[in-house]
Amino acid sequence: MPISSSLVAGPTPTESDPPRRPAGPLRDRLGRRADLLAVVTAVALAVWVTSGLWADPGGRAITVNSSDQALFEWLLAYGAHALTHGSDPFFTTLLNVPDGVNLAVNTSITVYAVVFAPLTYLIGPPTTFLVILTLNLAATALAWYWLLSRHLVRHRAAALVGGLFIGFAPGMVSHANAHLNWTAGWLVPLLLWRVLRLREPGRWTRNGVILGVLVAVTFSIAAEALFFTALACALWLGTWSLDRSHRSEARAALPTFVRALAVTGAVAFALLSYPLWLHFLGPQRYHGTGFDPRIHAEDILAFGAFPQRSLAGVAGLDSSLAPNPTEENSFFGLPLLILAALCLVLLWRAEPARRATVRALAVTAVVFAVLSWGPRIKIDGHIVDFPLPYALLGKLPVFDAALPSRLALVVAPVIGLLLAYTLEHLAELRPSRRTRIGWTVGFAVALLPLVPVSLLTVEREPVPDFITSGTWREYVSPGGVLTPLPLTLDVTPDGQRWQAYALAHRQGEFALPSGFFLGPGGPDGRGRIGPVPRATDALLAAVAETGQVPVITDADRATARADLRHWRVEVVVLADRVHGAKFPVHVDALRQAATELLGPPQRVDDVWLWRIPPTVS
Repeated sequence: MPISSSLVAGPTPTESDPPRRPAGPLRDRLGRRADLLAVVTAVALAVWVTSGLWADPGGRAITVNSSDQALFEWLLAYGAHALTHGSDPFFTTLLNVPDGVNLAVNTSITVYAVVFAPLTYLIGPPTTFLVILTLNLAATALAWYWLLSRHLVRHRAAALVGGLFIGFAPGMVSHANAHLNWTAGWLVPLLLWRVLRLREPGRWTRNGVILGVLVAVTFSIAAEALFFTALACALWLGTWSLDRSHRSEARAALPTFVRALAVTGAVAFALLSYPLWLHFLGPQRYHGTGFDPRIHAEDILAFGAFPQRSLAGVAGLDSSLAPNPTEENSFFGLPLLILAALCLVLLWRAEPARRATVRALAVTAVVFAVLSWGPRIKIDGHIVDFPLPYALLGKLPVFDAALPSRLALVVAPVIGLLLAYTLEHLAELRPSRRTRIGWTVGFAVALLPLVPVSLLTVEREPVPDFITSGTWREYVSPGGVLTPLPLTLDVTPDGQRWQAYALAHRQGEFALPSGFFLGPGGPDGRGRIGPVPRATDALLAAVAETGQVPVITDADRATARADLRHWRVEVVVLADRVHGAKFPVHVDALRQAATELLGPPQRVDDVWLWRIPPTVS
């Protein structure tokens, strides 16, 4: 059953028109073949994009974002551990001793951690991370293909092009650099489907409950994407409903829609009451983020640029207009922007019955594109002191916790819908050979440069035998505090990888004094990455990055003892090889600095170890 006849409305055939689609068994057979082609293509592309990790999931990391990869691996391990040990999945004291970490204000991917817990215990967090990342990409393309082919367009070839484009759009491939939350784009078409079902008369309770559960699931995987989807739905539906030809239809459906939406809110609030309380009122919460919205805003020229991990990118046509390679949220390329504009004009002129839908799509794309530019205009990396609408919105709750550049991710589904609608229109009108060739060339020129290539990967330092063998349990009391050198942060994430290994292999618990997470302590009460540094970890972090060991004084030693007492550390560990996400770690200099601070270490398995006397810890 179509979601809405007005969404798929197109040219009405006359009796003299030749049949445009096969009927009966032949149509079903062709449909099954199209579905199989969609599955094979989506899975093949997903495996291709992530292929750099498949050869050795535990030994390789995503080059440009190994820190986030380590974080998500830890979240999977901790979530499985919390499930099997009855721990709080939204707050942990295993990081940031003694204060703990509020995971509800972080990207906790709780549903993934629970659903994939058996796999995490079976094959380990790194491989589970890779499985989810690959499935995310394939599922996003297939979910959009399903929504398009079953509810929005009549031609599955058109749905396939639209679904594959959205599933492997530049922003999606960019966030495949370790973001399990943003690559879970398969949730968006499901949300859209259920939102449009809210208008069904007589089923408002059932539809509201289903959407409420889906909202709760989405919140636990990708809360920021849920917020953007809600905004886009509200804008699209509002624009569509204001069209003169649909006002009466919208007015008639409004009471049922509102009742169903109320049920949705009640169900979602009931399921999310505890994480929402933690998010807004719980310990270790914060407001806003530690990221500058002017930096993490989309450059206007980025919309016409090509992404790095694409055919155009590897041919040297990429740019550095994104704040980092994981945030290429637009990067559609100028040919695709031109093609999308031509599609918009064609649909507007040729399909009057679909004008309300096309207008709503255009308004949604323009509004989100402008909002993604952030509080000030940025052109070719230069910020112009000209205020934009986000300058006001960014001060509001929830908006202040979002990165404006990611609002551009909403534009990709709009373009995908326009492409699918256009291909359907061309297929049903059967234009002249010349016209078909022109559109085919246009689609090829616009889309082929954006075909994704595999993510860059790098060898990752192994978890030391001291951890994998369980030897650490001889030096740390159950639940006691162990710290690697340097302390665990986003740029030196090894500690959380060690902890994830121990949890996933049922070795027991050890806590870390630091960690890669978002918590309080930023400027003006905003959030920051990791805890506010103390003197000792700041000193050791500088040594790790620069390799320069400063003169260590008695005052430094006394400060180190006080910091270790604050963190309740029982043992300090330095591995032979340490992973630095942004710079090579100077292990020899770290050992020298730690020896001058704490005294001579002992060699245990493949690590250097300093035992901290109980009087200090």
